[in-house]
Amino acid sequence: MRKGLIDADRGGGVVKKRVALPGRGKRDGARTLVATNRGDRWFFVFGFAKNERANVSGEELEALQALAADLLAFAASELESLVGAGALQEICHDRKSPAEEPDPGHGSRDRA
Repeated sequence: MRKGLIDADRGGGVVKKRVALPGRGKRDGARTLVATNRGDRWFFVFGFAKNERANVSGEELEALQALAADLLAFAASELESLVGAGALQEICHDRKSPAEEPDPGHGSRDRA
Protein backbone atom coordinates (compact mmCIF):
# COMPACT_ATOMS: atom_id res chain seq x y z
CA MET A 1 0.00 0.00 0.00
CA ARG A 2 2.93 2.33 0.66
CA LYS A 3 3.84 1.98 -2.99
CA GLY A 4 0.37 3.16 -4.06
CA LEU A 5 -1.18 -0.30 -4.47
CA ILE A 6 -4.62 0.61 -3.21
CA ASP A 7 -7.98 -0.08 -4.79
CA ALA A 8 -9.70 3.19 -3.94
CA ASP A 9 -9.00 6.47 -2.20
CA ARG A 10 -12.19 7.11 -0.24
CA GLY A 11 -11.08 10.59 0.82
CA GLY A 12 -10.33 12.06 4.21
CA GLY A 13 -7.32 9.82 4.77
CA VAL A 14 -9.23 6.58 4.14
CA VAL A 15 -8.12 4.09 1.49
CA LYS A 16 -9.58 0.73 0.48
CA LYS A 17 -7.60 -2.39 -0.32
CA ARG A 18 -8.87 -5.78 -1.46
CA VAL A 19 -7.19 -8.73 0.18
CA ALA A 20 -7.31 -12.39 -0.68
CA LEU A 21 -8.77 -14.87 1.79
CA PRO A 22 -7.48 -18.45 1.93
CA GLY A 23 -9.10 -20.47 -0.84
CA ARG A 24 -11.01 -17.49 -2.26
CA GLY A 25 -8.55 -15.07 -3.87
CA LYS A 26 -9.05 -11.31 -4.08
CA ARG A 27 -12.27 -11.35 -6.07
CA ASP A 28 -14.15 -13.24 -3.37
CA GLY A 29 -11.99 -12.01 -0.52
CA ALA A 30 -12.21 -9.16 1.95
CA ARG A 31 -12.08 -5.41 1.80
CA THR A 32 -10.04 -3.41 4.27
CA LEU A 33 -10.31 0.27 5.04
CA VAL A 34 -7.17 1.93 6.33
CA ALA A 35 -6.66 5.41 7.75
CA THR A 36 -3.34 6.73 6.48
CA ASN A 37 -1.21 9.75 5.76
CA ARG A 38 0.52 7.50 3.17
CA GLY A 39 3.81 8.01 4.96
CA ASP A 40 4.43 6.69 8.43
CA ARG A 41 0.88 6.27 9.73
CA TRP A 42 -1.29 3.28 8.79
CA PHE A 43 -4.32 2.29 10.88
CA PHE A 44 -6.59 -0.63 10.05
CA VAL A 45 -10.06 0.77 10.82
CA PHE A 46 -12.58 -1.62 9.21
CA GLY A 47 -12.77 -4.83 7.24
CA PHE A 48 -15.50 -6.94 5.73
CA ALA A 49 -15.95 -9.95 3.47
CA LYS A 50 -17.18 -9.00 0.03
CA ASN A 51 -19.90 -11.65 0.22
CA GLU A 52 -21.24 -10.03 3.42
CA ARG A 53 -21.62 -6.50 2.05
CA ALA A 54 -20.78 -4.53 -1.08
CA ASN A 55 -19.32 -1.46 0.59
CA VAL A 56 -19.70 0.93 3.50
CA SER A 57 -22.61 3.38 3.58
CA GLY A 58 -22.11 7.11 3.21
CA GLU A 59 -22.69 7.58 6.94
CA GLU A 60 -20.16 4.87 7.78
CA LEU A 61 -17.61 6.46 5.45
CA GLU A 62 -18.10 9.85 7.11
CA ALA A 63 -17.55 8.24 10.53
CA LEU A 64 -14.41 6.47 9.27
CA GLN A 65 -13.07 9.72 7.82
CA ALA A 66 -13.65 11.45 11.18
CA LEU A 67 -11.87 8.56 12.91
CA ALA A 68 -9.00 8.84 10.42
CA ALA A 69 -8.65 12.56 11.16
CA ASP A 70 -8.49 11.83 14.90
CA LEU A 71 -5.98 8.98 14.56
CA LEU A 72 -3.72 10.87 12.19
CA ALA A 73 -3.67 13.92 14.47
CA PHE A 74 -2.16 12.05 17.45
CA ALA A 75 1.45 12.77 18.34
CA ALA A 76 3.76 9.75 18.52
CA SER A 77 3.83 9.99 22.32
CA GLU A 78 0.02 9.92 22.44
CA LEU A 79 -0.03 6.81 20.26
CA GLU A 80 2.49 5.12 22.54
CA SER A 81 0.24 5.90 25.52
CA LEU A 82 -2.85 4.57 23.73
CA VAL A 83 -1.05 1.35 22.83
CA GLY A 84 0.23 1.03 26.40
CA ALA A 85 -3.30 1.50 27.76
CA GLY A 86 -4.72 -1.07 25.34
CA ALA A 87 -6.89 1.47 23.51
CA LEU A 88 -4.97 0.74 20.29
CA GLN A 89 -3.25 -2.46 19.29
CA GLU A 90 -0.03 -2.44 17.34
CA ILE A 91 -0.14 -5.17 14.72
CA CYS A 92 3.08 -4.46 12.86
CA HIS A 93 6.19 -2.55 13.82
CA ASP A 94 9.29 -2.32 11.65
CA ARG A 95 8.63 -5.73 10.15
CA LYS A 96 10.31 -6.17 6.81
CA SER A 97 9.88 -9.10 4.48
CA PRO A 98 11.59 -9.62 1.12
CA ALA A 99 8.42 -8.49 -0.66
CA GLU A 100 8.03 -5.41 1.57
CA GLU A 101 10.75 -2.83 1.24
CA PRO A 102 10.47 0.35 3.28
CA ASP A 103 9.40 3.52 1.54
CA PRO A 104 12.52 5.71 1.23
CA GLY A 105 12.50 8.60 3.66
CA HIS A 106 9.67 7.25 5.77
CA GLY A 107 9.59 5.18 8.92
CA SER A 108 7.73 1.92 8.96
CA ARG A 109 5.74 2.36 12.14
CA ASP A 110 2.33 0.84 11.55
CA ARG A 111 -0.50 0.98 14.05
CA ALA A 112 -3.98 -0.37 14.28
